[in-house]
Amino acid sequence: MKQSLKRFASLFAACAILFPSLAFAHVGIGEHEGFLLGLGHPFSGFDHLVAMLAIGLWAAQLGGNARWSVPLSFVTVMACSGLLSMYVAPLPFTESGITLSLLILGLLIAATVRLPVMISILIAAAFAIFHGGAHGAELPPNISTLTFASGFVTATALLHLLGIGIASQLHKYERSQWLRVTGVAVILCGLAL
Repeated sequence: MKQSLKRFASLFAACAILFPSLAFAHVGIGEHEGFLLGLGHPFSGFDHLVAMLAIGLWAAQLGGNARWSVPLSFVTVMACSGLLSMYVAPLPFTESGITLSLLILGLLIAATVRLPVMISILIAAAFAIFHGGAHGAELPPNISTLTFASGFVTATALLHLLGIGIASQLHKYERSQWLRVTGVAVILCGLAL
């Protein structure tokens, strides 16, 4: 767990170095508004919120290198897909892909499916294509693409970390059966869409 947190902290530190303009003092002015809109975007849709938490829950359930590599692959592919959707063309079938991601992630968590890390990474990346496409298509007008994308990437990573934290606490207190219950809840959210 500590090693995973160190890797995520390193990723956030790298983002801070690469994007220093994201540190701001005056909220709601210029590009900073784009970052805040992007940061809030994953929280505005229940389907996105549940899927981001589910990736973290599943990654923690898988354990080992999957704990950091599955969320990292999701965030990376989601960002690329979002940018493609913003600049090239909207991705078709995004809502169907998002619904499918909830159903499959919920099933993987509820059934405690332990796949090889590379297959898990590919599954997370496939789902990220649809989530990124949806985020990219929902870019507000007159907002900086980079700051909006930075915001939703940051929020997504934080939600993954929250999911990992929840699963880790359930495991720590020997309540792993509740993790399976969260998988069922994710499935029900997918069915409700």
